[in-house]
Amino acid sequence: MQGLFFESDTTVRLVLRFLVMLLGIWTAWRTGKAAAEGWSGYGTVLVYVLGLGFAMRFLHYSLFAGPFVSPFFYVLDVVILMVFAVAGFRSRRTTQMVDNYYWLYERTSYFSWKNKD
Repeated sequence: MQGLFFESDTTVRLVLRFLVMLLGIWTAWRTGKAAAEGWSGYGTVLVYVLGLGFAMRFLHYSLFAGPFVSPFFYVLDVVILMVFAVAGFRSRRTTQMVDNYYWLYERTSYFSWKNKD
């Protein structure tokens, strides 16, 4: 059964890589939102993303035989995941501030708010 998927078919590997990447990005987004939901700061997001970067390195190693201990790829994974985690954090924090303190703040964009005049 394994020979049907991995001997010469590179399309399946590309689909798996896409799904792993999508899983990592979605998990980073949800991690940022969860940290904001608990009223935590950016330090908590950073700690969670460092662990998530380790998990993504393991997935690349176990599924695609990539290097497990590679500082360059680890930092690259963490930076990409951090972008999405901070975006999820800011979107949730903006919703919290605007909804909970509606008399003080109004939404200016999906990621920011300002004081009401």
